[in-house]
Amino acid sequence: MQTNQKYFTSTPCSSIALGIIFEVLKYRLKLSYNGTAYHGWQKQDNAISIQSTIEQAFTKINGSVVDIVGCGRTDTGVHARRYCAHFNSDELQDSELVYKLNSILPSDIAIESCQSVDESFHARFSAVSRVYQYFIHTSKNPFLVNQSFCLTKKLDLDAMNQACTLLMTYSDFASFCKKGADNKTTLCEIMGATWHHENDQIIFTIKADRFLRNMVRAIVGAMVDIGLKKITLDDFRLIIEARNNQFHGTAVPAHGLFLWEVNY
Repeated sequence: MQTNQKYFTSTPCSSIALGIIFEVLKYRLKLSYNGTAYHGWQKQDNAISIQSTIEQAFTKINGSVVDIVGCGRTDTGVHARRYCAHFNSDELQDSELVYKLNSILPSDIAIESCQSVDESFHARFSAVSRVYQYFIHTSKNPFLVNQSFCLTKKLDLDAMNQACTLLMTYSDFASFCKKGADNKTTLCEIMGATWHHENDQIIFTIKADRFLRNMVRAIVGAMVDIGLKKITLDDFRLIIEARNNQFHGTAVPAHGLFLWEVNY
């Protein structure tokens, strides 16, 4: 007796069913997406997410459910230049899986690759650092709508870079964590932070071992206030040391933020 049914489990294993051996392996997906139309990465009830959209594409191809684990959450409207996820499955024989996924998925989600990885790999917990970039454009540009924050007021970039230097002397960023977030700790190691001009855009780049929910947008919001001379560097220091996210609640719009890179 034969069966065409495929089995997906949450832990790697081998099983024998009806004389057929199913070896469950772990796979890593590399992808990118424009988050404008989605309520973030994480699947949720009554909302369209990146995760649920990709899982539905897998179901159409394989006829079975697969649980995909992402490298982290991204909020509604946030984009990812390079995102990583993993899933467990019986051995994939389909060399055209990436092509088929991209054919089914909407144009704002692109699968770059799907490769088998060691059982110990975890898209979230194996990452050693993540890089985010935030984009601001300084004049009205219809081609940057939903991908960059339009701010025509002059910013003091030198003061904003001084704030970057100050930021890197701290490790507790509770003041920049979204209220109600379920983080077990608010400690993060920031490995780099800087602002620079590129054509008519101002770009913020930050690298850390981990990020809290809403952390990058809250930091950018405070630094923009420094650049607009609404607050001083001493004010910024007090915000950080307060370890209270109600101390400074300004956050820039989500559409200017990109998860730029995840390092393993």
